Amino acid sequence: METNNSPSFIWKTPLVWWVILGVSVVLAGYAFLDTIQDMIHRWDTKEEYGYGYLIPFITIFLIWQRKNQIAETEFHPAFAGVLLIVFGGFMFFLGSVATTHTLSQYGLVVTIMGAALSLLGWQAFKIVAVPLALLFFMVPLPPFIYNTLSTKLQLISSEIGVAVIRLFGISVYLEGNVIDLGSYKLQVVEACSGLRYLFPLVSLSFMAAYIYNGEFWKKAIIFLSSIPITVLMNSFRIGVIGVLVEYGGPGQAEGFLHDFEGWIIFMACIAILVLEMAVLAKIGKEKRTLAEAFAIDFPEPIPADTERRKRQIKSISWVVPVLFAGIVLSSVYVQGRVNILPDRRVFAEFPMVLGRWQGDTDVIQDNILASLKTEDYLLANYTTGENSPVNLWIAYYADQAAGSAAHSPRACIPGGGWLIKNLSVKTFDNIKLNGQPLRVNRMLTKRGDYTQIVYYWFQQRGREITNEWLVKWFLFWDGMTKNRTDGALVRLTTLVLNGEDEDVAEARLVEFTDAVIPHLGDYIPD
Repeated sequence: METNNSPSFIWKTPLVWWVILGVSVVLAGYAFLDTIQDMIHRWDTKEEYGYGYLIPFITIFLIWQRKNQIAETEFHPAFAGVLLIVFGGFMFFLGSVATTHTLSQYGLVVTIMGAALSLLGWQAFKIVAVPLALLFFMVPLPPFIYNTLSTKLQLISSEIGVAVIRLFGISVYLEGNVIDLGSYKLQVVEACSGLRYLFPLVSLSFMAAYIYNGEFWKKAIIFLSSIPITVLMNSFRIGVIGVLVEYGGPGQAEGFLHDFEGWIIFMACIAILVLEMAVLAKIGKEKRTLAEAFAIDFPEPIPADTERRKRQIKSISWVVPVLFAGIVLSSVYVQGRVNILPDRRVFAEFPMVLGRWQGDTDVIQDNILASLKTEDYLLANYTTGENSPVNLWIAYYADQAAGSAAHSPRACIPGGGWLIKNLSVKTFDNIKLNGQPLRVNRMLTKRGDYTQIVYYWFQQRGREITNEWLVKWFLFWDGMTKNRTDGALVRLTTLVLNGEDEDVAEARLVEFTDAVIPHLGDYIPD
């Protein structure tokens, strides 16, 4: 950290440099306006990201802390910064055309860092690099990464939470993210995954590690430890709720007490982080108190008689506003594009008779539907009356880039207590979809004595895709080339009955797949 020693001299920055900076900021603000508005909307609507409002102000404060050091440093604008602006502008353009706001938001941060490097040069940029890197933490995660992370944390927190409950001698059974206490089932939903603690605590620990006066390995521990601290404390919270429900009734899992416990756990996480920093300060060659190790310095006023040297403006500095003007032009082009929503039939009209298969529709609970964010869906059980039914689930998204995307069964199915025993890609030469042999992800899952076979694929604008990452690539590509980001997830499931051979169940699933394929085109546009 910077000491409070006054500089022996400072560089005087001419007015024209501030004009270049001001014009660049105005142009960037206009170009990235929609991107910033979407980010703020995510901060408002997702409690996990509410801390995002604070990040820019913290960055400004951390840079202000070093203002004397910056004033002592000569500026040597670096061409690498120009390349960084170009790269960030490309990220913005790609994300805007594909209406994938997260990519555009990362592009915003990259262009800010590029502008800093272009105007300041490497030596001065090193002073502000970490505070600027903090801006990455204000960007919400892409939906598909968020969904996967949330699902995995729900499962982990459920397992550890059950272990806590059992420490109190309480009999409890776990199925995925459902904690069965006998008299009451406690479901660890998305809001209980711990992400609302994890995101702000990771950001806080990054800032704390930066401010911390100690060796790099200590800084790394402070930052990285925030993840296990959050997971363990959230799991402990779930365990405590389970104990309270057992002895105090279901009301303990809802309302004020539930939210209040959340705040207690978050403050406990911060306390553990502070304690960790205090312990680390006592370890190593240079032992310090916590106040010495974690001291927020404030720059002293620069004496009036301090020598002032005039900075020279380099020609490369003028390139910065020109590049941002180019980004403005690209944003104007993007704003003129309209995302196409193709005509389709709604799933309420989907046939319940498919050959010899008879279907009955089902509905999804409102809280689950709110998490899925699907535009339209079909949930139905089809049977021939001879054996186990086949469950058909289709989730359709009109705009997958607008904060919603299909949840991969590979991430969601374990939440129901099912263990994935096998996952492979299967090709049907005799079943055609869009003129090509059908390829599906085949999963064999088990839960207790039950076994089920699952087929699923992503049907996206004339393609059937089995790889989740390819789904994202074609989302970018089709957003740029077709102005479309619609698509659907198709999943078919059947139970293997007691005493039934797995091949028999598979044949049933194959037969139904063949029966349903010809009807999908009217509901999932090519």
